[in-house]
Order: sequence, then C-alpha cells, then structure tokens
Amino acid sequence: MNVTIVGATGLVGRTMLRVLHERNFPVTTLTLLASPRSAGTTIPFAGQQVAVLPLSAETIPTNTIALFSAGGAASRQWAPQFAERGNVVIDNSSAWRMDPTVPLVVPGVNSADAQLHRGIIANPNCSTIQMVPVLDAIHKRYGLKRVVVSTYQSPSGAGQQGVDQLQAELAGQEPTSRITPLPLAYNAVFHTIEGVGHGSEEELKMQRETRRIMHLDDLRMAVTCVRVPVLGGHAESLAIETVAPIDADVLRAELAAVQGVVVQDDPARHLYPTPQGSSGSDLVHVGRIRRDDSVEHGVLLWIVADNLRVGAATNAVRIAELLLPVPTTPA
Repeated sequence: MNVTIVGATGLVGRTMLRVLHERNFPVTTLTLLASPRSAGTTIPFAGQQVAVLPLSAETIPTNTIALFSAGGAASRQWAPQFAERGNVVIDNSSAWRMDPTVPLVVPGVNSADAQLHRGIIANPNCSTIQMVPVLDAIHKRYGLKRVVVSTYQSPSGAGQQGVDQLQAELAGQEPTSRITPLPLAYNAVFHTIEGVGHGSEEELKMQRETRRIMHLDDLRMAVTCVRVPVLGGHAESLAIETVAPIDADVLRAELAAVQGVVVQDDPARHLYPTPQGSSGSDLVHVGRIRRDDSVEHGVLLWIVADNLRVGAATNAVRIAELLLPVPTTPA
C-alpha cells in the first residue's frame, strides 16, 4: 500500500510512523507531508531517511492511504482534495467526526463501519478510543444504562505545545507557548469551558462520539475532563450502571478476554493501571474493578492508555489495516 502521513513531524505523526513499522504494515511508497516550515527535514523509517515535503496541491499523491494529524483546519481544507483524487483519508482531528457521511471507527467495536467510507474515515478522540472497547464489552453482556466518566489527561493530548508548556513549568521556566493560561505543573486544569453551566468541547466529544461509535443514540452519559501534569497517558474513572445484574469478579475475567484489553487489578500488590505503566503500549489497561453500591446494578473501574498510541496513532493504523486485502501481523 502507498501510505501518506500529513502532519508527519508532529507528535502523533511520528508515532504513526513507529506504529506502521512495528505492526508490519505493508508500506510500498511512503510520502511525508507537513507545513512549509517543516519541509526539507528528514525522518527515519525502516532504516531510511525520508524527506518531508510541503503540503500543497502539487504534493497530493494518488492511490494512497493518507493518515492525517495536522489539525482540524488542515483536515477540512485538504482531506476532501485527497479523497477527490481517489485516496482514503483517516483523519485524527475532530473535523469529520460528527459528519453523518463519514464513519467514526474504533476497530473491534464498529469495524464494519469503515467499509462505508466515501474517501474519509474519522479517528475518534483519544479519551473516547480507550473507553469504548470496555463499554462495548459491558453493553453486549449486560446492557448499558448510564455512564459517568471523569478523565485525568496528559497535556500531550494537545500535541507538542502541551508537552512544552508542562516541561517548561516543571523546570521553573516561562513557557514560550501555552495550551492554557493556567499553570499545568503541580496543578489540575479543565479543558476550555464554553461558559458557566456548559461543558468543554472535550466533554461533548466523548459523549457524542461514544454514542455514535456504539450506535447508542440515547446512552445517558455525564463527562468531566481534566488535564493533569503527566507527560503521557490518559486515565479515566468510570461509574457504569447496567440493565442486567453485574458481578465485578465475573466482569474482571470477561474484560481480560477482550482483544486489546489487559486487566491489572491487584491493589494489594500495587498492581493497577498507571500512565507510566501504559507508556509505549497498544493495550487498554483496566483495573480497580469493583461493585458500585449506589445503584442497583453497577460497577466502578479505572482505564488507562497511552494517548499518543491507543488514542491516536495505533487506532488510525488499525483502521488502515481494515482496508487491506490481507490482515497484517504486528511484530
């Protein structure tokens, strides 16, 4: 397959390259595109240095799977142009996620939706991606009634700028750029909130995207999203109410059998998911699974994943794998 990465020099773009290599994706020709200021640099891939080209009408290839991670504005401008030339775009921004003509896909949850594309497939929000495989497994067995989720998200979810702000503040320096006017170091801050009584865009994304991916338009959800000062990894605390009776011990074994999910649940031995423990992993880590006595049928659990991989790059590559005539075998 011919593969193009748009936004190749960013955090997610570089991670996409690593994931393509690690999963033995059959790359025939690789094209790396980025903003003009990044053009001319080289990035290593499979033992070679690949030059980065400026994104323009002249550099749009044909017959390629294009992995986009260049922001919503760039996606809205360029994704249709790529699709018009016969390419398939897998877009990591929020630009197309709620477009009814564009599939929003998490492989293993709604894989079949990828085949409904018209040239563009949307990659969900990072916090949504790590949550829905767990919710999907619970819904199929017990039926979901209500989900309450609070996130503990790394500033890396906002890209290199978020990492730079946190690292500068931890070093006692004034950041040269910011994702929030509030300090990230030694702090916990909300994503941008639209106004008093309203949610943040991140909170709305998780609600809308989860319902769309799982085809549960009426799923009741309450979401609170917070950034915490960790360099990588998103964590989520979930309170899940189900239709049928649910047993925490049984659920622990059921989730352990879900592809792409690993259960780490022995607090006595300090064995539970942490952002550091999920770093570099393509697995969704689940722990602290316990009965919720505040409702008739409910459980509490904790989910952690590497947001640059599980929540972005790996999910995009796994979507691309759904388009291959023959499945690949990750290294």
